[in-house]
Amino acid sequence: MHKRHLLKLTTALALASTLGVAHAQTTPIKFQLDWRFEGPSALFLTPLAKGYFKDAKLDVTVDAGNGSGAAVNRVASGAYDMGFADLAALMEFHANNPDAPNKPVAVMMVYNDTPASVMALKKSGIKTPADLSGKKLGAPVFDAGRRAFPIFAKANKVSDVQWISMDPPLRETMLVRGDLDAITGFTFTSLLNLEARGVKAADVVVLPYPAYGVKLYGNAIIASPKLLKDNPEAVKAFLMAFAKGVKDVVANPKAAIADVKERDGIINAELETRRLQLAIDTVINTPNAHVEGFGQVSGPRLTLMASQVSDAFNTKSRVNADAVWSSDYLPSKAALNVLPKK
Repeated sequence: MHKRHLLKLTTALALASTLGVAHAQTTPIKFQLDWRFEGPSALFLTPLAKGYFKDAKLDVTVDAGNGSGAAVNRVASGAYDMGFADLAALMEFHANNPDAPNKPVAVMMVYNDTPASVMALKKSGIKTPADLSGKKLGAPVFDAGRRAFPIFAKANKVSDVQWISMDPPLRETMLVRGDLDAITGFTFTSLLNLEARGVKAADVVVLPYPAYGVKLYGNAIIASPKLLKDNPEAVKAFLMAFAKGVKDVVANPKAAIADVKERDGIINAELETRRLQLAIDTVINTPNAHVEGFGQVSGPRLTLMASQVSDAFNTKSRVNADAVWSSDYLPSKAALNVLPKK
């Protein structure tokens, strides 16, 4: 009896020790999204729900956000290990905080083209960028399209624009009410928000930045330099699992929205499926992404963007393209081959 107890105890201790080792090998990663749980957050919630991060020995938590600038700041502060943010917001942080000890680095491009656009109602008579001169535009002060508007304006000779600021939920409402001539925003956000306010898509004029000479990149996955230095393998494992998830999301957006609904029960699944599909079509599965390869960037294009952001955002120092981006943690070309053939 005594022997059996001892054997049981020894077995239990051995098991606890094994579990302890297994647990110790799991790396916790706190991940900050750029926005609330909407269609495009399926890109992160699907690999989480399918256990891809877990299989990669990562304990990932994904939190909703309230803007790219906030996501960059939270990773910079050490509150989060990784995040999802507009590359221009990351560039701005680098150039305005040259002495910051913990400047996040972009490690994978997700939105190969900026989702920013100018949107107006057809009845306004606005048809082209030239029609925006002298008009009243509105957006939250931190909106990516508003921040980058000087680049759009320069490329299209737009002048004398008056800006009105508001909180995000009021942007589309003010356009519908006629308080504004046009708004800036992410196409897949504002277009569907306008629809939710009773405006037909056919009655909206969309002027996408990429279609009008603005070659900016959109959102990228960012990581803290501390994580990159202390545990580069965890970052590589995260990107590998993420790429696997993106392939599933792009192949079946409708199924992926179920993973978003799981996190936020009040979302409208049909609307968010359309939002996700719009994001895939306009910023993920794009001609540029096919040329450069999913997750990757082109050196000359990145350098041009760094220069444009320095000018448009009037940064304290010039943006150093080499400091904001690293391709050292990307999976193999084969693993990045996640986009369906165009």
